[in-house]
Amino acid sequence: MELVHGQATRREKNKKDEGQLPWAHRVVNRFWEVGERDWVWQPLPPGLRSADLVIVMQENRILSNYPVLMRRLGSPTKVAYWGHGKNFQSDAPTGLRERWKSWLMHRVDWWFAYTDATVDLLAQAGYPAQRITCLDNAIDTTSFRRDLASWADADVAQARRDMHIPLDAPVGLYCGSLYPDKRLDVLVDAVDRIRQRMPGFVLLVVGDGPEMPWLREAAATRAHIRPMGVRTGRDKALYFRMADVVLNPGLVGLHIVDAFCAGLVMVSLRASRHSPEIAYLRDGDNGLLTENDVSAYADAVLQLLANPQRMQRMRTQALADADRYTLDNMVRRFAHGIASALEAPPYRRGV
Repeated sequence: MELVHGQATRREKNKKDEGQLPWAHRVVNRFWEVGERDWVWQPLPPGLRSADLVIVMQENRILSNYPVLMRRLGSPTKVAYWGHGKNFQSDAPTGLRERWKSWLMHRVDWWFAYTDATVDLLAQAGYPAQRITCLDNAIDTTSFRRDLASWADADVAQARRDMHIPLDAPVGLYCGSLYPDKRLDVLVDAVDRIRQRMPGFVLLVVGDGPEMPWLREAAATRAHIRPMGVRTGRDKALYFRMADVVLNPGLVGLHIVDAFCAGLVMVSLRASRHSPEIAYLRDGDNGLLTENDVSAYADAVLQLLANPQRMQRMRTQALADADRYTLDNMVRRFAHGIASALEAPPYRRGV
């Protein structure tokens, strides 16, 4: 198994999430900025071009993918996609870029799908189910679980006192980046409505991003909204321990796994531009999805907090799902999929 990686684009560097692996093949990417789009050429080292299976990200902008897809037709090398199946945040879901991505969907021998949402998408497009591996995309939550367990109830109670939050006050938590797709305007409006009917309610906001100045301005006149900035490790786990519910009206991604690990119910909007991990949220079972309405969202949170038995049932299910969406399970699925892809004959529909 060989891994090839390059670098982030200039605009991606703002996320500060670039990593390196000492045993991987680190190549030098080339980038072209065209308007708001970044085009990427990530070279494949010559010694790896005869690999039995090449797995690439399913992204139109990665120009170096196209020679790999073309070589597949005249060589024994198989090619697999690792991806979403579509751009779940596309501004033009029926536009040219998405149609091109859909056309390429059948031009690989195997699919590594992020979640069941991608599997369903591929099935609807007619891609053979027996050539799809559902990864259940996850992150390593081992240290986060350890950090959660490291806080005793007495520590959590003291943290509440230090922040002047009564021990019986309901606490909501938002944890994630702060940018438009997160729909922070809906979050603030909904929290105001919740506070009117549940006067002790407090929202803790963990994270940072381009919308932080706007959020700080909103919080300046709202003592019930507490921007905490970026928190990691045990500090981050403490806020999850303090919380009763996770509020995330906008885009839901991998952070839903953190909510599961903490045994917290996440409440989101059905119509937001979610990532594929929204498939993990089962409405009424381990989380809540409401219609695209601030009042409906606030009402759903209030009803949940007012029904401890219902909330406990859902929290128990969230904890159980945390054991499914783990890095170990994802790795096992990936390894099994690689073996299956190597054993399968080439796929030639559409050639």
